[in-house]
Amino acid sequence: MIEQTIKKTIAQLVEGLDEEKLVTPCANSDLPSVQVLKEIVGIVKDIVFPGYFDDKQGNRSFRQYHIGVNVERLCVKLKEQIQLALTFEKGCDKQVEEESVAILKQFIEALPEIKRLLFTDVMAIFDNDPAVHNYSEVIFCYPVVQTMIHYRIAHQLHISGVPILPRILTELAHSTTGIDIHPGAQIGEYFSIDHGTGVVIGETCIIGHHVTIYQGVTLGAKNFQVDDQGRPVNVPRHPIIGDHVTIYANSTILGRITIGSNTVIGGNIWLTHSVPPGSRILQSKAVDVSFTHGLGI
Repeated sequence: MIEQTIKKTIAQLVEGLDEEKLVTPCANSDLPSVQVLKEIVGIVKDIVFPGYFDDKQGNRSFRQYHIGVNVERLCVKLKEQIQLALTFEKGCDKQVEEESVAILKQFIEALPEIKRLLFTDVMAIFDNDPAVHNYSEVIFCYPVVQTMIHYRIAHQLHISGVPILPRILTELAHSTTGIDIHPGAQIGEYFSIDHGTGVVIGETCIIGHHVTIYQGVTLGAKNFQVDDQGRPVNVPRHPIIGDHVTIYANSTILGRITIGSNTVIGGNIWLTHSVPPGSRILQSKAVDVSFTHGLGI
């Protein structure tokens, strides 16, 4: 009896749903691999921070050899994933392979800039946290470094027009660190997140240079527009943050508003309007009411 039920269920699952066919444009193509994308991030980490995550690169005399090998590995794995992502999005197009090679070339050319930006992030974290003793401690231990590696890779792929891969990459970091950065967000150099858990940065957010934010900060949308079919329209809807801005823990900044440069946003602030450069946005002082023996609880 159960055998017939199992066979029937398997047949139904193999056939699939009409909705399933809608989300798989090219049925004969493999899907991008989350596991391979994790490997790609690991390779980029070894290239950007030689010697930190790969013991073989500790000897500088072999540094060029090992970086060269890793770049070659990166090319093979990343080209395959880009091609799979393009096929997943566009279907079985003969131009996909040429497009994937062009995008790969852009990414390899961008690697030195990705490395530079990541080192500015490390320096910003070091400069903003008296608890850290050296730059190596930041690279080894701070979750924001892992997040920014994922984000900087994902953002480059995003601006090159690669579908699905950027979101997978940033969500991998999100699931590990609790920091949720959309790959479409534009983040300048010397970016620091202290602690980080619960941080949300939306797709159309623009963040300047030397910006520091703390745990629980949301840079989100206040609302969104819809088209005639009631579907959300992808238009700029997240904040613009100027240079040298600090946003303290659990503050929420919503909508396409501008936070002027050299501004400080205090903790637990709800902000939906623009503020000029040099602003100090703080809560009213807390009321200190003393209780004894549990009274007032």
